[in-house]
Amino acid sequence: MKNLTIIGATGSIGTQAISLIRKNRDKYNLAAISAHKSIEKVINIINEFNIKHVAITDRDTFERLKDHCSLKNLKINIYYGVEGLNRICTLEEIDTVLTSVVGMVGLIPTLEAIRAKKDIALANKETLVAAGEIVMREAEKNGVKILPVDSEHSAIFQCLQGNENNKIDKILLTASGGPFRGKKNTDLQSISVEDALKHPKWNMGKKISIDSATLMNKGLEVIEAHWLFNCDYEKIEVVVHPESIIHSMVQYTDGSIIAQLSSADMTLPIQYALNYPNRDASFIKKLNLFDVHTVTFEKPDIGVFKCLKLSIEAGKAGGFYPTVLNAANEAAVDLFLKRKIPFLKIQEIIERSMIDFSFNESMTLESIIKIDKEIKDFIYNNY
Repeated sequence: MKNLTIIGATGSIGTQAISLIRKNRDKYNLAAISAHKSIEKVINIINEFNIKHVAITDRDTFERLKDHCSLKNLKINIYYGVEGLNRICTLEEIDTVLTSVVGMVGLIPTLEAIRAKKDIALANKETLVAAGEIVMREAEKNGVKILPVDSEHSAIFQCLQGNENNKIDKILLTASGGPFRGKKNTDLQSISVEDALKHPKWNMGKKISIDSATLMNKGLEVIEAHWLFNCDYEKIEVVVHPESIIHSMVQYTDGSIIAQLSSADMTLPIQYALNYPNRDASFIKKLNLFDVHTVTFEKPDIGVFKCLKLSIEAGKAGGFYPTVLNAANEAAVDLFLKRKIPFLKIQEIIERSMIDFSFNESMTLESIIKIDKEIKDFIYNNY
């Protein structure tokens, strides 16, 4: 039986992972979880799985949960903040940590888990975008597997199995195109938060849904793929595939393209990451090829969706550019969700940040965290 920690247990990925665990109690033991504010969901998970270790990142929710557990006489270790996340990610009994929190908050706990020699089921893009060099170096040093949970990176990972000695020509990273595929800048002038949250294929959290609408999500995935698969940016190509049946492909030097196809259900990549290298019976709806009438591919419009272009530029430039890109995007998306800036202002803020900020510090975890804070503070104070 595999002992698991889930950080971000009440979010979209965490919820789907728990549903999977619920159906496979003979395979997985959910030992520890984290959440931010969803106290009712946390209490339900504690009761259902007899959780003994919980980390909460919101102070008020932390105090409320402590009071609840005291009132119910529940013997549970409750931890607060990033230190709490670190604690539940490094528990001796844990085998694998599923990192499904959104944003830079996932970086330090992921590194701590790696240093504690826990395998990582990675659903937190920002970890590799902001600190890919450090994270991959630590994973190699500690003999830790980083197993991708994003559907696209899981697909690439699966297409690479058994081909370790074969040269890649390029990775074909698919994108649905988001809710505004085919739109022009004039169409995006008055986009509302509600419009941007309506993804045509996937049920995701708010931040990731906005990233999908701007195509920043795909840009972050390009940088993530660079680190996960040690692949040059020139060999990573984004392909818009609106049907979301092919989740990504790998083209080898002989011209063969290997693709991974399935229904659009995140349960499958979660299950593959937790079970790797084995495949188990799945609970997802099987893909019926006779129902697939059309499979189309398009080039992304980087003139309209500049976030994808900016991401690739940041990745190629290296250094702290991906950190700046990610920090600016997190702050800008937050401002948009709070209705303080219009939709197209997101990419404008990111572009200005990449132009205006430069850093000469050495690449360390401390400098990454410092730069992330500086960028976000500037944006929050000026927009």
